[in-house]
Amino acid sequence: MVEERPIVIVSNRGPVSFELDTTGTAVAKRGAGGLVSGLAPLVRDTATMWMAAAMTDGDRFMATQGATVAEGFKVRLLAFDDETWAAHYDTVCNEALWFAHHGLFDPVYQPAWPAGWVDGPWAAHRRVNQAFADALVEDAPLGAVVLIQDYHLCLLAPSVRERRPDLRLVHFSHTPFATPLWLRTLPVEVRRELIAGLAAHHACGFHTDRWADDFRASCIDTGVSAPTCFVAPLGPDPDDLAATTGSDACTAAAAELDQLVGDRQFLVRVDRIELSKNVLRGFDAYEAMLEADPSRCGRVVFGAFVYPSRQGVADYDRYRDAVLQRVAAINERFGTQDWTPIHYDPHDDYPRSIAALARADVVLVNPIRDGLNLVAKEAMVVNDRNGQLVLSPEAGAWDELGVAAWRADPFDIGSTAAAIAAALDASPEERIHRSRALRHASLARTPAHWLADQLTAAG
Repeated sequence: MVEERPIVIVSNRGPVSFELDTTGTAVAKRGAGGLVSGLAPLVRDTATMWMAAAMTDGDRFMATQGATVAEGFKVRLLAFDDETWAAHYDTVCNEALWFAHHGLFDPVYQPAWPAGWVDGPWAAHRRVNQAFADALVEDAPLGAVVLIQDYHLCLLAPSVRERRPDLRLVHFSHTPFATPLWLRTLPVEVRRELIAGLAAHHACGFHTDRWADDFRASCIDTGVSAPTCFVAPLGPDPDDLAATTGSDACTAAAAELDQLVGDRQFLVRVDRIELSKNVLRGFDAYEAMLEADPSRCGRVVFGAFVYPSRQGVADYDRYRDAVLQRVAAINERFGTQDWTPIHYDPHDDYPRSIAALARADVVLVNPIRDGLNLVAKEAMVVNDRNGQLVLSPEAGAWDELGVAAWRADPFDIGSTAAAIAAALDASPEERIHRSRALRHASLARTPAHWLADQLTAAG
């Protein structure tokens, strides 16, 4: 799906990545992530340009070649030196902006911005954004619609609008947006520049009204006039999911899971080990459920398909270690010779994850505060067992799926344990009723609707 107007997509991570083979040749493979899954089928084999940062050695080599076509995508990669990239991506994006938007800072011990932080890491973040702005000014076709994706790239609009008034700029946030209180955890200069950068777009989009409202409130708090805002939740791609479920890899994974689970009930979560995902409290709730009703021991397997994220960032490394320790403790406490309570799989294996979601009796999605959590919708589309969804109201998908999901307040381990138990024990009639409603709601929107909303917002 494309319009007559040229389109440029700008994101931190691109639709393909390149690896250098033994001969030094760059070999392309499809990129990972929900953004790529959502947009790739719509813009592949079109004139749409996708501009992204170079992540691998192969990417950095391709960045020197200018725009190139790979796997059906016209890709323009931008490379940065290691120091600049680490300051932009790790220090600013992952340790400052992500924490502010998700409300993850401990107000007693965090944050603490040392002298020189604005002139150091934040200046590197500015340089990355400015490099994207310069590339857009140079390469964007006349009159193009530029769709800038997510919180990594919020500062480029003022420069682009000044130099290329022919372009229409739309920013879409895939994360929540910080409340004014949380935004004030950032240095004054940073939050003002952040809000001003976003306000310079012709429109800003969000997955839910809640995130749009928080953005408007932060604009008021900062003294900046808010731009036009729109709400456009992303939907799963049924055809792409069907292709995965029908693949040899997914079929083989499903057979392995059938053997693993047997006639037991199957509780599943598929996530990155990300602080906002609340993985630890999900395991705590499972443990509380087994404590409350020991008769469940041996009758349910928790399939945790969770893989490390942002390795090398201290808070994430500590969290990953805590997850591993918690899984080991629960398995040691409750496990028997023929039953392991938690099947822990730390590999990012997409076909296996989809097979697990399809095989699940209950899917757990319990974030502290998060963006859309597209996995909740994907689970309800691929599941063929009248699967139930235990969902946090702090997930973006709650606005659409909360009507039929079992509620799991993210900090309340007892109520989450009760919700999992109720979902596992639901009658066949209730399972059918809820699963049908969840599937219908999950299929109400597709990536095509989401892209169309952004193009419409461009005016």
